[in-house]
Amino acid sequence: MPSPEDSSSNIARDLRAVFGRLYRRFKELSDNQGLTPSQASLLSRLGKEGDASASALAAAERIRPQAVVPTLAALQERGFIERRPDPSDGRRLLISLSPAGRTMFQGAQQEGDEWLTQAIQDRLTPAERTTLVEALKLLERLTTD
Repeated sequence: MPSPEDSSSNIARDLRAVFGRLYRRFKELSDNQGLTPSQASLLSRLGKEGDASASALAAAERIRPQAVVPTLAALQERGFIERRPDPSDGRRLLISLSPAGRTMFQGAQQEGDEWLTQAIQDRLTPAERTTLVEALKLLERLTTD
């Protein structure tokens, strides 16, 4: 029988707390130049996944297409994204990172990666790193629809 601390609700609470601390640590490490969380999320998604339409970004972020428009406008105003016609459908616009947006994305990602790499190396044993790899597979399953 599972112990009370192994209940799904306790695991969920603890995961949320750990991810919250990780998120805050990554935010501390990166100079997000005053981006809102929504703007940073879209910038990160474009950096990781490449060009996308506004509707595809909205779907990926699980928000209404109308809600993504002001966020994209703010990113464009700051010079972090560019819009261009979709070669396969001239009615749509594709959004991509501008050179400034790519630089910002890569800088933020590199700082966080360097800190986390060092923390894993310094604080976890080889066996714990193996356990972490297995845990990541389980977490990925939780986020896959």
